[in-house]
Amino acid sequence: MMLQSFLVSTARFTRLVFRTFIPKAGDPRPSTRRLLVMAGFIPLFALVQGIHWLGFLLDEILFPGYRKTPVREPLFVLGVPRSGTTHLHRVLAEDARYTTFSTWECLFALSVTARRFWLGVGWLDAQVGGFGKRLLDWLEKHLFGGLEEVHSMRLSDPEEDYFVFMPVLACFILILPFPASDLLWRMGAFDRDMPPRERERLIGFYRSCLKRHLYVHGTERTFLSKNAAFAPLAGALAEHFEDARFIVCLREPERTLPSQLSSIASGATLFGTHSVAPWLNDRLTEQLGFYYRNLERVFAPMPESRCVWVNMQSLKGELPSTIERIYACMGFEMTTAYRTSLQRQAAQAKRYRSTHSYSLEAFGLSPARIADELGPLYASLAARAVSTRRDDTPDIDSQPHTGTQSLAEEPAPTC
Repeated sequence: MMLQSFLVSTARFTRLVFRTFIPKAGDPRPSTRRLLVMAGFIPLFALVQGIHWLGFLLDEILFPGYRKTPVREPLFVLGVPRSGTTHLHRVLAEDARYTTFSTWECLFALSVTARRFWLGVGWLDAQVGGFGKRLLDWLEKHLFGGLEEVHSMRLSDPEEDYFVFMPVLACFILILPFPASDLLWRMGAFDRDMPPRERERLIGFYRSCLKRHLYVHGTERTFLSKNAAFAPLAGALAEHFEDARFIVCLREPERTLPSQLSSIASGATLFGTHSVAPWLNDRLTEQLGFYYRNLERVFAPMPESRCVWVNMQSLKGELPSTIERIYACMGFEMTTAYRTSLQRQAAQAKRYRSTHSYSLEAFGLSPARIADELGPLYASLAARAVSTRRDDTPDIDSQPHTGTQSLAEEPAPTC
């Protein structure tokens, strides 16, 4: 399967590169800026993915045992984009029971071989004084500091594992450099639009990446995944990981959409995406509707022992009690050490103040239209995260917001 994935992806990448510089007749002509950026991006991207594929090949020779690694009862944090999934993921990752992808693994070390190599380099660096680590820390601060308000990004941070789809050109963020990719748009409506053979191939590739991760970090641990971009894959994940648990994060569509568009705006500007895809925002708006509908279709019938719904406000306002309720619903035990960690993280969350501002009008979209089209669906889903107990009081978001509407005040989930 890995050989097939490599050949299919190589052919697909070749077509994407060709169409980047020689668009079809009638398609928008790329801006000069886009052509220059893509001329630098494509060789770098190809190099990194080539290293991944080399690592996968070496795994078959050096570490074939990874194939027998079981993936038992993984926990998936899903939801709509910008709904608190990153915050919840990093809170859960503090529990020692879990293992999750870090940024450096997602981007540079998907294979067992690459992980073992870089872990060895890190060990050697520590033995000689840690100069390399200090240099990386300095580079992170100066290169990625500007992303803090949108998405904190440090090499050691827990990260979305949808990046594992980079080598097979199915990571949805690639829509910015390659907006004409049919595969990427099918990923955005995976359960509905992905052909069966492609579906099996991609989920098989994803499972193999999870096996590699657990092979390195320990098969006794539970794999923790966080991906808002996996909302369209919800059905496939529930089908292929039959013992998986799910936490679904929710947020109002009139706040989710502008936050999402704002978060990718700098990337779209860098790649000149709108010069060749002026319809990008409209298509993302339509796709968000599928996210909500697909989450409802897949998870509405599931019991709370397998799927818990949670709103963004409760994660900010009452973090420890929200996590305790999630654990109670799913039958997880909470250690004393993790309870202490929760209190510390809750205190940090309450001190945090975001300066990330956005509005639908800034992207030429109507708040009334979004509220009318998706508001009722969101309300029906949000009701699943609302307690009916009289002694529950609403959680108030501790962070200021600059969007077009205020957040609805909703309590945390209860079993």
